Amino acid sequence: MKKIIRSFVYLVLICQVVFISKSFALTEIKPTDDGFLYTGRVGFNQQKQAIVSWPGTSIKANITGDQLIVVMDDDNGKNFFNVIINGEDNYPAVLSLKKGTHEYDLSYLLFNRNNKANQIEIFKRTEGHEGASRFLGFKLADGAKLLAAPKPLKRKIAYFGDSITSGMGNEGADNGKDDLESEKNHYLSYAAITARNLNAEFHTTSLSGIGFMVSWFDFIMPQYYDQLSAAGNNDTLWDFKQWQPDLVVVNLGQNDSWLIDNEKRLQPEPSEREIINAYKGFINQLKAVYPDARFICALGSMDATKAERKHWVNYIKTGVDELNQADPKHKIEFITFDFNGYYAHPRVAQHVDNANKLTAKIKQVMGW
Repeated sequence: MKKIIRSFVYLVLICQVVFISKSFALTEIKPTDDGFLYTGRVGFNQQKQAIVSWPGTSIKANITGDQLIVVMDDDNGKNFFNVIINGEDNYPAVLSLKKGTHEYDLSYLLFNRNNKANQIEIFKRTEGHEGASRFLGFKLADGAKLLAAPKPLKRKIAYFGDSITSGMGNEGADNGKDDLESEKNHYLSYAAITARNLNAEFHTTSLSGIGFMVSWFDFIMPQYYDQLSAAGNNDTLWDFKQWQPDLVVVNLGQNDSWLIDNEKRLQPEPSEREIINAYKGFINQLKAVYPDARFICALGSMDATKAERKHWVNYIKTGVDELNQADPKHKIEFITFDFNGYYAHPRVAQHVDNANKLTAKIKQVMGW
């Protein structure tokens, strides 16, 4: 009897050892692996970590196996990411990062899937105000691997904007706050929705509170547009030759209008001509780095486009008209998004309306 019990104990111990060794036998995938498709302004530091900071930055990969651990290092613990499996984006998982380096076990998202392979997308909802994150790679099941990377889309759109483009507060209740990081979802911004409508890859360079002439902080878009990192005003530089869009969409002026008209932040108050020239100056900066792209300049959908402030629509339109007169071969289009009816950031419903309007305009301009 003792021999039977002893044998049973040995068998249990052996099983435990086998189970533990299997649990910890994970396959580590480095962020430099060719199986990752990065979209957005992504750079690598000296440790070969992928720096992810701009809203809409995406990491895609096709994986095998039934385990998925994502390793991230975050500046402030304020960033949120959508995790989308096989393009099923109606109900994505939302990954809330903690400050520092942590492992996030997302294996439950693969539970009960019979696919031999699954496509994973990790999409940054938040923006530079929340700081940068560093992607350190995957840990997969023993023997699992990354397959060939997903193919990049052929059409390309670059966006430049403020909180409206970022998607600030778009998931907030209509009568609630709209400044929570958890309710800032660039995936449901007009920019991202438009890109999906057109099956286009996109880069978003946007920041809540920024303007082309004055911001809620001490730098403006003409000083920010060329950064590799979105985390504040810094000396990192993006290589524009690395990615050239077919189309550039600029939606700026909301913060300028409020800070000049209401807050009187610029003294002496700029003249109409100074405002128009400042706008033209920034568009010419973009034209210099995107010489072959078409341009659409937009304004809205907050109160800069309400009837009482139509002078701001006129400023932007006049700037566009003068740019077209100076360079008729590269015609710039102009579009406005209607005032959303209340003094808050547009919610998802307004982003959908704006995306539908912009999509129709792009189809007309680009023939897509």
